Amino acid sequence: MTIASENLGELNGSRGSKLKQAGVIYGDVGTTEFTCTVLSGKLEQGDYVQVLHEKFGWVLGRVDEIRRKTNLTVDKAKELAKGEDVEIEETVLAKVVVIGYRDEKGLLQYPRIPFNVGSIVYFAEDDFIKRVIGIEDIKETGAYIGRLFKHRNIPIYLDINTMVQKHVSVLAKTGAGKSYLTGVLLEELLKKDVTAIVIDPHGEYPSLKYPAKKTKMHDEFGVKPRGYASKIRIFSPDPELNGGKPLRFTLASMSPRELLNLMNLDARQYLIPLRKAMDLLKTSRQYFDVRDIIRILENEDSPSLSPLIAQLEYLAEMGIFAKKGTRIDEIISKGKITIINLRGVAPDIQELVVQRLSMALFELRKRNKIPPMMLVVEEAHNYVPQQGMAASSKILRTIASEGRKFGLGLCIISQRPAKIDKNVLSQCNTQIILRVTNPNDLRAIGNSVENLTKGSLEEIQRLPIGVALVTGGNISMPLFVEIRPRETKHGGESVKVVG
Repeated sequence: MTIASENLGELNGSRGSKLKQAGVIYGDVGTTEFTCTVLSGKLEQGDYVQVLHEKFGWVLGRVDEIRRKTNLTVDKAKELAKGEDVEIEETVLAKVVVIGYRDEKGLLQYPRIPFNVGSIVYFAEDDFIKRVIGIEDIKETGAYIGRLFKHRNIPIYLDINTMVQKHVSVLAKTGAGKSYLTGVLLEELLKKDVTAIVIDPHGEYPSLKYPAKKTKMHDEFGVKPRGYASKIRIFSPDPELNGGKPLRFTLASMSPRELLNLMNLDARQYLIPLRKAMDLLKTSRQYFDVRDIIRILENEDSPSLSPLIAQLEYLAEMGIFAKKGTRIDEIISKGKITIINLRGVAPDIQELVVQRLSMALFELRKRNKIPPMMLVVEEAHNYVPQQGMAASSKILRTIASEGRKFGLGLCIISQRPAKIDKNVLSQCNTQIILRVTNPNDLRAIGNSVENLTKGSLEEIQRLPIGVALVTGGNISMPLFVEIRPRETKHGGESVKVVG
């Protein structure tokens, strides 16, 4: 078949003359991907392109890979190393994955016939990208997280109702910006008066109370620095260290076996004496604390109970249990965000806090005693691990599988996707992924994200700071998004050791 340049012009039409050319299709052409020569050095991996199909009209694609093909052989390379003149021929090639087109009913379709060889590939227009991908400006119900990467005129919103109803995960390696991004999400929840509780192991999120320092990026993304001090509540098991109000639990709601598990003691040896002590206290008084249990056990005057008493002394010093616990209606306030600051708290106590709070939230939402809300869990791999069990594992798995029915959303945040319970991760319909390089974590992401190409998975390893792969919810296909600047002060900055 002979293709004349004038025939190509007829195929690409008058609209094509207004677009910037990027390449020409050549070689074997499929319906889901094709290869083109690159006419412009500005075409990069991840760019969106459009091609006019002779039957289906304009079709959108995305550059999945860029290669440079040359005729430089080993022998010519040796000559070049010696300083000799060597003529090198090279061609830049791009592999494009076909996204599709919108039919007359507005449905996304793939072309069922390959493109013609020799068709011109153009840089895609913003309006065409938005229409084909289905990007909507849902300002009223959406969380504005940033702009489509390399397309600053296309804002990206995540539907908040979908986030709460179908859960969210934020995944990234250390230092890639997951806490910064989570801060952006929390700002959007605050603006929409969404109730939330944040499990904060490192004390990063109280900074939501304070405005960020204004930069040029704020103007470019259309946001202004502001603080949310009036809508932030802080509780901590250690208020002396972390500020805020004290978070306390009662022993009346705990079984002896749960208490022994918390202390990592053998139930066979200590369950009976501990149960006797707790049953005695429950029948004799309405409120009791750890010191009351210790006094009863000390009266037994049994050396074999010394390890149990020592562990109870440790719990008493932690101060997490009191005669009267913190009421859930003190912790939750409609339209506000409550931060559970666990900085400096021992890991076993952290697990207990997450377990008790999660159980209370789930049961109260089932009875509609608290408003619909989002539970945000930082460092989630510590509280619902893939291997082994944490005290909080069972309830978080339950919330992941059943919470959506009762208006209790779950946001899982972690730097180690492979270490999170895969069943919990798979329940997160909206996924936001920043830079990840660990092979095990990449495999976990590849198994949990639909429609993720090999090129996109490789691109995750090289993402610049502040760019995330977003998929699920109202985002019908994986998109790379440049995250907007924080309105509030970022609390997760690394501590400088030198300088």
